[in-house]
Amino acid sequence: MIPKVDSINPYAGDNFFLIAGPCVVEDEATIMETAAELVRITTELEIPLIFKSSYRKANRSRNDSFTGIGDLAALKLLRQAGDAFKVPVITDIHESSEAATAATFVDVLQIPAFLCRQTDLLVAAARTDKWVNVKKGQFLSGDAMRFAVDKIRSSGNDKVMTTDRGNSFGYQDIVIDYRNIVAMKEFDAPVIMDCTHSLQQPNQASGVTGGKPELIGMVARCAIAAGADGLFIETHPEPARAKSDGANMLPLNKIRQVLERCVKIRKAMS
Repeated sequence: MIPKVDSINPYAGDNFFLIAGPCVVEDEATIMETAAELVRITTELEIPLIFKSSYRKANRSRNDSFTGIGDLAALKLLRQAGDAFKVPVITDIHESSEAATAATFVDVLQIPAFLCRQTDLLVAAARTDKWVNVKKGQFLSGDAMRFAVDKIRSSGNDKVMTTDRGNSFGYQDIVIDYRNIVAMKEFDAPVIMDCTHSLQQPNQASGVTGGKPELIGMVARCAIAAGADGLFIETHPEPARAKSDGANMLPLNKIRQVLERCVKIRKAMS
């Protein structure tokens, strides 16, 4: 049985937890296939899983990019996957008005990196009493994330996690400073490494974000070695056919090997 999200404790047990799934909800088949395989793998490896997919993509480079199948339809599919496989589910929210609606379907609300300083959004998420995962902006240091954590806690919710996703390097690249993991662990909250978006190559002339998914395993191993409590990995059965961030996602058939190596590192550190 996969532990429920309320049982996630970065200071209990010997393993990390995993947030994983397709970038965006595309259709029922993709959601259920990916969830089933992730549950199978993480159960065998004893890794707590939070299944992830965005119900709507609000941040796209081009106006004609895919944004979703409809909010309610996508949220229902996320809840369907969570109930079918008995795992917690997480999705992004982008405006304060979305928090209460999304919270009726998911177990964790995620704040996108570009919005990590939006006070009203953080407070609205906190007031749902759900777990809140705040991604560190590409423009912030790990130390600066204490203010996002404080906004949630001062709103009466201590169920907060932070995620590093690298820092902007020039116009079209991102680099990872693993000191941010150490800095954010000072907040006494779970710290996650986004192994997908930290390898993005944004702002391409084509309007389609690039990436280096072949390095996801390396980033994951380094993050566990640096003390990360969790990993965030977007994965898809066929990334080349994905409707969002296909250039960044790890093929579903490769995630087991990535996780097995990380488990070995975590055990060696215990």
